[in-house]
Amino acid sequence: MAIQVETRDCAALNDADLDEMASMGGAFDIGALSKAKESWVLSTTARIEDRLHGFAFATLERIGGTPCVLVGVLSVKRTSKRDQVLKGLMNEAFHRALMAFPDEDVVVGSRFVVPDALESFKNVAEMIPRPGHRAVGEERAWGRRLARRFGVDSNYDEQGFIVKNNGQTGFLDHESLKADKIKPEVAAMFANLPAKNAGALIVHGWVMAEDLVKIGAR
Repeated sequence: MAIQVETRDCAALNDADLDEMASMGGAFDIGALSKAKESWVLSTTARIEDRLHGFAFATLERIGGTPCVLVGVLSVKRTSKRDQVLKGLMNEAFHRALMAFPDEDVVVGSRFVVPDALESFKNVAEMIPRPGHRAVGEERAWGRRLARRFGVDSNYDEQGFIVKNNGQTGFLDHESLKADKIKPEVAAMFANLPAKNAGALIVHGWVMAEDLVKIGAR
């Protein structure tokens, strides 16, 4: 079954759209989705046979002149098709980035609460943080920039790229079918998240222009 992916301006969403998203069964209630509508520019939905299986709120913008793909909120329904749905949502984001920033490298950033969801970044190079890598000054600077853009800088620990109290302000909500294949060193990146305060890990990386052409082409 083909996945139908559609992107609209967040401003075009109505109450029925938000109710449908909240009823899908993910991590976000109507209050969080209403805030997402106000905070982000693009809303993408993924459907199978006209039934909602995933959605994302994102924006394409420049931070300090650098083109960025920022995923503020993303949720995928827990079905046997969820990995394909995630791929469809992310490929749509990369397609939009290719249209907006042709011939440019882009930074991709989001917040994560479980290692499964890092599958969404499988096309991202030089992911920060990552196991065995000691982040340098510019990499930490990007963490701070993204924390500020996500509106969580007051709770951000730049040494661990951790948001200490993320609440329901947004993250990438996905449980992979390949969770049993997650490497222990990747899972360890999430060991220090303050679960009781709904903490999150801010992750970013790069997609080079030549790779963006391949990923985002239709």
